[in-house]
Amino acid sequence: MHLDLEEQEQIDQIKHFWKRWGNLISWVLIVVLGAYAAWNGWQWWERRNATQAAVLFDTVDQAARSGDMTMLERSLTDIQSRFASVPLTHHSALLAARTFEAKGDRAKAKAALQWVTSHASDDGLLALAWWRLAGLQLQDQDWTGAKASLTEHKVPDAFKALFEERLGDLAKLQNQNDQARNSYQKAWAAAQAGSDHRRWLEIKLAALGVQPQEK
Repeated sequence: MHLDLEEQEQIDQIKHFWKRWGNLISWVLIVVLGAYAAWNGWQWWERRNATQAAVLFDTVDQAARSGDMTMLERSLTDIQSRFASVPLTHHSALLAARTFEAKGDRAKAKAALQWVTSHASDDGLLALAWWRLAGLQLQDQDWTGAKASLTEHKVPDAFKALFEERLGDLAKLQNQNDQARNSYQKAWAAAQAGSDHRRWLEIKLAALGVQPQEK
């Protein structure tokens, strides 16, 4: 078929456009499609890791429930070495730490919690790990370590009352009653009104001779 002048002009314009912008368009498409493929690959990898980590978490959970400490250590080491970035692994370490503590092995409990603080990215899990680690450090009379765990990290608002209370405990153990009263008062102010936590803080404040006050 013979093209009329208008069709020929349109074809010439397309050729001119492609000659000028064709390489750029091709590279943009390559980058976009490559990024999409990489994103899909990453999603598949994350789902695969999460599934496999779930299997190992069950092993950690079963070992903790049965009190099989040898299996607990082995399964925890396995999941930590293979899936360090998966949130379920961080939960595994928290569970193992609680079990170690219950069995009186504070050293292993602290090691598990410290691992969480080095690998977790969730603010809530990090705060929980620091708070529990500080509790173990208080038991070991590691005042410097406990203070660092409680003060050197930003924590969500939901944990502020717990952290302030533990700072009060730290001060009380060091016979620093003024600091203890101040921390307990801050904890009381941050705790939910009418909660059991507030009532417990009121008991601690009363033991120091003060009544909590709203600020």
